[in-house]
Amino acid sequence: MQNLLFFIDKVSSWVGQLFSWLIVILTFLISWEVFARYALNSPNPWSFDLMIMAYGTAFMMAGAYTLAKNGHVRGDVLYGFFPPRLQAGLDLTLYFVFFIPGVIALVWAGYTYAAESLAIKEHSTLTANGPPLYPFKMVIPISGALLLMQGFVEIIRCIICLKEGEWPSREKDVEEVDVDKLKAMVHVKDKDIAEVDQLIVNNAGGKP
Repeated sequence: MQNLLFFIDKVSSWVGQLFSWLIVILTFLISWEVFARYALNSPNPWSFDLMIMAYGTAFMMAGAYTLAKNGHVRGDVLYGFFPPRLQAGLDLTLYFVFFIPGVIALVWAGYTYAAESLAIKEHSTLTANGPPLYPFKMVIPISGALLLMQGFVEIIRCIICLKEGEWPSREKDVEEVDVDKLKAMVHVKDKDIAEVDQLIVNNAGGKP
């Protein structure tokens, strides 16, 4: 069972990391458009549409990845103080009451939305000769399906936690640097850092 959970975690992580490169593309796109508009006096009419599509796609496709890493913002400040079984019980209830119906509705409505757009070969009307919208709208049901798949994994995790009294492990991900952990990894103490700082000050003060 744990291997299956990790496999779906990996799929969600791979998709999220793949589409995260859209942020880099979006950065270059915005930078080029600003340069073309103000330096070359030659703005591109399609750039605004592409910016919206790139950001929307990155945002939607990161949903399953964020859920896999337990990274979604929680509104209840008391949640962290609850024991694991109570946390799992609350999560399980909310998954069935809100998450599953909401995401199924997203997939269903998104599929209808994308199918209609594809049928008429819809293009953006924000600008003349706008880019096609149906590839962008197809992202909605796809991202919803990935989110739903990851949601079922989280439900299984809740059930395991209710049985065992602790949360099952997750796939490791990149974390922000923790200074205390970094010191422990390299076996450095505050005293050592202070001695090095003092040595640097003394050497700097001894220069002619």
